[in-house]
Amino acid sequence: MRAEVLVNVTPQETRVAVVENGVLQEVLIERTRCRGIVGNVYKGLVSRVLPGMQAAFVDIGLERAAFLHASDVARPAPPGEGGCGRTELSITELLHEGQEVLVQVIKDPLGSKGARLTTQVTVPSRYLVFMPGVVTVGVSQKIEDEGERQRLREIVLAELPSDQRQGYIIRTAAEGASAEALRADMQFLQRLWASIVERAATAEAGQVVHEDLPLATRILRDLVDDEVEKIRIDSRETYQRVSRFAEAFTPGVLDLLEYYPGERPIFDLYGVEDEIQKALGRKVQLKSGGYLIIDQTEAMTTIDVNTGAYVGHRNLEETIFKTNLEAAQAIARQLRLRNLGGIIIIDFIDMSAEDHKRQVLRALERSLERDHAKSHISEVSSLGLVEMTRKRTRESLEHVLCTPCPTCGGRGSIKTPETVVYEIFREILREARQYDARELLVLAAQDVVDLLLDEESTSLAELEAFIGKPIRFQVESLYTPEQYDVVLM
Repeated sequence: MRAEVLVNVTPQETRVAVVENGVLQEVLIERTRCRGIVGNVYKGLVSRVLPGMQAAFVDIGLERAAFLHASDVARPAPPGEGGCGRTELSITELLHEGQEVLVQVIKDPLGSKGARLTTQVTVPSRYLVFMPGVVTVGVSQKIEDEGERQRLREIVLAELPSDQRQGYIIRTAAEGASAEALRADMQFLQRLWASIVERAATAEAGQVVHEDLPLATRILRDLVDDEVEKIRIDSRETYQRVSRFAEAFTPGVLDLLEYYPGERPIFDLYGVEDEIQKALGRKVQLKSGGYLIIDQTEAMTTIDVNTGAYVGHRNLEETIFKTNLEAAQAIARQLRLRNLGGIIIIDFIDMSAEDHKRQVLRALERSLERDHAKSHISEVSSLGLVEMTRKRTRESLEHVLCTPCPTCGGRGSIKTPETVVYEIFREILREARQYDARELLVLAAQDVVDLLLDEESTSLAELEAFIGKPIRFQVESLYTPEQYDVVLM
């Protein structure tokens, strides 16, 4: 797998695209005015405790109070134990209103929901994740070689101070790393944690104590692996800043960094802009002629698979199977590209052969293996639907780039001019019965007025005769197709 990371920087926003084998797989966007806050550490103030929900709302200085569930409140484990110390105590035994608490954001505010918090603060670096207050050393499951897992664990265990409670998770990027590199990472994390504790001691409630790295630098820690061949940055200033960071903390990726000075925008060069535009649409065309329909709602995302123009060459079952196989790969890419999370329902085309169902599910699982977000796929339900979940920590691409339509309010459809005309007729009757007026003036959009004066002119004449008052019309160019006013004159 040949992967390139493209970084497009403007004063207003930074955009990162992950391109694998020439195909866009992932887009991350960070805007200067509204940077994501996942990973940030705050001095929080408990504003409300909710025993019925086993949770608390915590003020961390944002517009909406953040949410802290009892399961995310940690305390030191009893002496002699090395777990994370998570407690089953009631939220009222763990927190009280007015209490100051050090918290970390694990999920950005999404829609109408506030940020999700934890008191189990973790601080990541290139090779390790530091966990203060925890005496344990874990190794990423993606490191499969047992000998390498043992080597890494022994290096970290040998460096753990005996007089302090601290633990680490060894990240996938640490595979093959030298003992010196791991020790340097540990020393860096310990210094960073000491500075966080020092700042937290003097910070006011609601203040940020530690901010995560900006996107352009964060990709060196979170996205770069052995399959990334090049990181191309189109801003000289950002390239120099990222290079300095790499030299200090991740020298192994220095050779991957490249400044792109071309006049043609870097995203245009790789066709990224066109792919982003396609990712905002409902319909995804498959190479075979089939297509997907993707609908995001508040509760879940639904994906419908259709054969479309694909008619196959052998029989119907084979045509359906091949369409579903292609759709499984396309769905995995779209989930990652659009950053769709939460509950996802996939309606594959019905298959009668059990072997075909298993192969399609396996194809979906294989395609999701490179996804950084955790996902869980269930079996095919009795209705023939595949139910899955994908971890959501930030807004989807559509929510970042789009806003609900002011005309339809996010419904995705608007009333027909005929429907609006009949609403106007009912409103005229209502107004004429309640108030005495010489005449009525109707303000509406062009299409509605045209329909009233043309196809509905007979109905309009009958209405005028019935109420005994003349009705005039005025086109309002700024009105939406559903908007109208009936004015008494």
